Amino acid sequence: MSVQNRIVKVQKRNRALVRFDQERILKAMARAAASIGGFQQDYWPGINERIYSAFNSDEAIAQFLSDIVVVCLNADPHHLISNFPPTIETIQDEVLHALRSYGFQNTADAYACYRWGRHWLREGAITREIFAGNGFHTESIQQNLKTNKALGCDTIAGLNEIVRSGKTRGLVEASLQAYETSLDQAAAKVIARINVGDPLRMMWVSGPSSSGKTTTTVKLTERLQKQGLRFLMLNLDDYFWSLVEHPTDWINDRNYETPEAMDIQLLNQHLRGLLEGRTIEKPIYSFKEGRRVATKQIKLEPGQILLLDCLHGLYPPITEGIDPRAQFRLYIENQNAILEGDGSTNRLTRFTDVRMLRRMLRDAKHRNHSPLLTILHWHYVRSGELFSIIPLRGLADHVVNGGFPFELPALKPFFDGTASLLPRPEDFAPYPGFLDARVRYERVRALLESVQGLETQSLATYDLIPGDAVMREFIGGSTIKIPHNE
Repeated sequence: MSVQNRIVKVQKRNRALVRFDQERILKAMARAAASIGGFQQDYWPGINERIYSAFNSDEAIAQFLSDIVVVCLNADPHHLISNFPPTIETIQDEVLHALRSYGFQNTADAYACYRWGRHWLREGAITREIFAGNGFHTESIQQNLKTNKALGCDTIAGLNEIVRSGKTRGLVEASLQAYETSLDQAAAKVIARINVGDPLRMMWVSGPSSSGKTTTTVKLTERLQKQGLRFLMLNLDDYFWSLVEHPTDWINDRNYETPEAMDIQLLNQHLRGLLEGRTIEKPIYSFKEGRRVATKQIKLEPGQILLLDCLHGLYPPITEGIDPRAQFRLYIENQNAILEGDGSTNRLTRFTDVRMLRRMLRDAKHRNHSPLLTILHWHYVRSGELFSIIPLRGLADHVVNGGFPFELPALKPFFDGTASLLPRPEDFAPYPGFLDARVRYERVRALLESVQGLETQSLATYDLIPGDAVMREFIGGSTIKIPHNE
């Protein structure tokens, strides 16, 4: 279709004005789609199939979406003033708005991750060698897919056959052993850093929401304590801003998933103070009252290592001015590469969807927070991790895979039957325009329907899944103390 364009100029990041070129927008969207296998990866019946019917090629879809971006830019009268045109950042915001408004969620994620990766490149926080591109680390995904294929579970169909034939135990043992081996390697790297004389005083365990950071933190520190290391844990939840500084959005939700939800300046001051041997007045935050209610004096003793379990441990402003040699940064992600169905579509199940299922279960069991609200909130989770977590993955000293091929069968019983935690379609009726939540819901519902679940009684004991497994952090029964589950 043709649209009227009244945007003449664009303001670059150096404030120079250049001629507006819609073709650049079209190509950027097409590249984002191509990087994940094309716009077909975002096809969802009942959501955007009319676009696919009207436009029979990726180029045509990209043209349509770029037209929508132009329409949105024209809608702001300020952009029509010759010396106050839209900025590059404004245009990128509108690209994401257009993609998400029509259900092109995977393409939007790829675009956002690339966008913020370029941002961190310009900032000098990362190098081109560790630039994450669209966030899909092809080499590690292919290696994980190869490993799963050797275990017979590189597809949902193969996984289901393992469960039906009663061979799940071998799968659990093999995947947990790979995780434990990775933790052994991480511990060895920490000791090696100390042995070569690095002034290591700070250890981060970071990664996206519900990736298994708490269990991983405990298991890694246990290994290191056996080597004689001592730790001081700092709870970063105490650095949240008060509720009055977290305004609610149009569905009365708050964004706690961005690093700016914390007092970054105070946190950075305290981290530097602790490493310099000073006593700090650490805030104490009351989630019941939604504000800081007191302070507590803490000091990092000689020989102690500061331990931090945090979503945003790789976020550069938090550790600004701190010697990288003083830090060890472990990154954990949920990466279980498994193809939908029998693999014929060549579409991977989404890692973020499995983490969302984990969090839905954890929120319902331990936080009196409905799974519906978790789904409605997940766009904040995804936005935060595409900005300040996934693009910075390459800064980590070690990466642990916290995804397991047996976890979908382990999660299934909680989202099945009369006691299912999965919301009903009619629960979304009050949110008719919230397309992000609907896409995620339809996707996880279809995924769960395709999975053969484990028997509930097999999860009630530790015979199949040990009490210290990452999955216990979510399905319950963990023998490791999980503070946020108490």
